[in-house]
Amino acid sequence: MADCPLCQTSPHDLLWQDDFCRVVLLQDADYPAYCRIELLAHIKEMTDLPPAQRARTMKVVFAVETAIREVIQPDKINLASLGNKTPHLHWHVLPRFEGDRHFPNSHWGAPMRDSEAQPLTEAVRDALQRVVTERVKCALES
Repeated sequence: MADCPLCQTSPHDLLWQDDFCRVVLLQDADYPAYCRIELLAHIKEMTDLPPAQRARTMKVVFAVETAIREVIQPDKINLASLGNKTPHLHWHVLPRFEGDRHFPNSHWGAPMRDSEAQPLTEAVRDALQRVVTERVKCALES
C-alpha cells in the first residue's frame, strides 16, 4: 500500500526487526520508551492473521512490555491496537508514570499537567534495545 505509512520504512528508531514485524521507539518527548510493534505486511485486523501469527504478534507485544518494565520501571503499561487512522496492524506499548501529562487518563486525551518526562539517555535507549532483542528472541523460541 503506497499511501500507508506503516508499509514504508519507519522514520522511527528501530529497536528490533525480523521478517514478520518490527519494534520501533517513537520519538515522543512526553513518553520516553514509547514503543510500537508494526507488522511488515499490510494486515488490517488481528483476525485477518492465522492463529500462529496472532500468537507470534502477541509474543512480541508481551516481550516488549516486559523489556520496558525491566529497563525503565514505569508505574503502568498501556497496550493498544486501534488503527482507526492507519488500518495497518500495529500495537502501542506505552509506559505510564503517575506524573506524566495525562495520568490517569489516556495519553491521547487532554493533558492534566505539564510534562515531567525526561528524554531517554543514550545508555537507557541502548539498554532498552538490548533487552527488547533478548526478550523477543526468548519469546519467539518458546
